[in-house]
Amino acid sequence: MDNQFLSSTDTVELFRQYVVPNYGRYSVNLVRGEGSTIWDAEGNKYLDLFPGWGCNLLGHCPEPVVKAVQKQVETLIHVPNSWHLESQGRWAQLLSERSFGGQAFFCNSGAEANEAAIKLARLHHGPSRYKIITFEGGFHGRSLATTTATAQPKYHEGLGPLVAGFQYAPHGDLEAVKQLIDDETCAIMIEPIQGEGGVRIPPAGFLQGLRQLANENDLLLIFDEVQTGCGRTGKWFGYQYFDVTPDVITLAKSLCGGVAGGAMLTTAEIAPSLRPGMHAATFGGNPIASAAGIATLEMIEQENLLDNVAVLAELFQSRFTELQKDCQWIKQVRVAGMMVGIELEVEGATVVQQCLERNLLINCTQGNVIRLLPAMNLTTEQANEGIDILSGVLRDLQA
Repeated sequence: MDNQFLSSTDTVELFRQYVVPNYGRYSVNLVRGEGSTIWDAEGNKYLDLFPGWGCNLLGHCPEPVVKAVQKQVETLIHVPNSWHLESQGRWAQLLSERSFGGQAFFCNSGAEANEAAIKLARLHHGPSRYKIITFEGGFHGRSLATTTATAQPKYHEGLGPLVAGFQYAPHGDLEAVKQLIDDETCAIMIEPIQGEGGVRIPPAGFLQGLRQLANENDLLLIFDEVQTGCGRTGKWFGYQYFDVTPDVITLAKSLCGGVAGGAMLTTAEIAPSLRPGMHAATFGGNPIASAAGIATLEMIEQENLLDNVAVLAELFQSRFTELQKDCQWIKQVRVAGMMVGIELEVEGATVVQQCLERNLLINCTQGNVIRLLPAMNLTTEQANEGIDILSGVLRDLQA
């Protein structure tokens, strides 16, 4: 590896002196990535099955996105949203045509997209209806409102008083949701598949039941698709995976192929409720993000990557289900497209560390769920390589 890079040890020291320590970080300086492979400053090569914390659904540095960004920065880097930008309009059109139609608000992250959805729901119904029902185990962002929407007490510690109006229901419990609805309720907000919550797939009929409750009570049904969107499940959007159409979806992470970008999509009838002056995002829909977003959608289509997701998902499901027969530590295997959760009977941090030592990058969430969010252009050879490494680590735990 080119010696232009600081060593991992020197980079760790740089961070120790100058960067706020609000993240738990591995002692590795990553310097270059290509597809599902990434290298550190010392030249060590890793197979990445959790690229970009779910943002790199096309792997590291996908060529069409790289070229689109390079071309864009030569002509226009940023203009404010007080002007029209053709590429932002085209991007909105592509998203609209692949979803339920309607219109897009652009921002920079999942938290911002969910903030927009929260404001939209309250504005749409007026000040007397401000309550939003969310679900235990869900995750919606790190701003104060989206932290409150996240029904996990560990994220609330030391931040009170929290934003008023959020009510929590057990995931999968329609009757509990029904009991929470009153004259002040304006929306139901849920991830179609809980990501940080441990790749939790909803029980059969649950999302359909939420749609019915929303219809009966004039509520907006908001799907937080920050993790499930843009092809992650093998469908363009997670709601299509379950054949339930919400009123609002929120997107980020993989929306721009690794470039920062977020969006909220809603119907043309509801969209005007987010009227001028009530919400904004200075960098939202900027020329670079728009170019990257368009290139991302086009790459997925041109390379038939939605079909590849179905092939890979079947591979992960079959191999980990087979492993479960031989490994007493595996409690459950959950696969939905390129979302893979392996729930263990033991803590998963050791598994992540041992995989890192074998040059495989994965994640653990909720303490005991091994989470993979592989790139949708991962090859079957790479998938099998990663499964072999992880299987070996899990079997060693059992020994």
